[in-house]
Amino acid sequence: MQKQILRQMQKKLQASLTKVQDELANEIVEASAGGGAVKVQANGQQQIVSIKLDASVVDPENVDLLEDLILTATKEALEKSNDLAGKRMGALTGGLNIPGLPF
Repeated sequence: MQKQILRQMQKKLQASLTKVQDELANEIVEASAGGGAVKVQANGQQQIVSIKLDASVVDPENVDLLEDLILTATKEALEKSNDLAGKRMGALTGGLNIPGLPF
C-alpha cells in the first residue's frame, strides 16, 4: 500500500514539474546594460532568446565595450531567469532541496 501511495505521489510531482518547466519555457525576463543600449532576454529555462543592440554601441573602433555590455546583460538575464525558476520550483517543492531536480 505504501509503495502505491509513493508511486502516486511521484507521478503527481513529475506531472507538476513538467507543467512548471513548460511554463518556464514561455516566461521571459529581460536585462540591459549601457543604459538600455544592450538588451538581453532569457526564458525561465536559462536559454537566451533575444539580444537587441542600439546602433550607438556598434562601433568598430570600440568592440571591447560592446562585448562587455553584451556579457553584462547576458549574465544579468541568466541570473534573473535562474531566480524565476528557483521561485517556481521552490513553490512546487515547498522549499525542499530535492536531489536530482533542476534548479
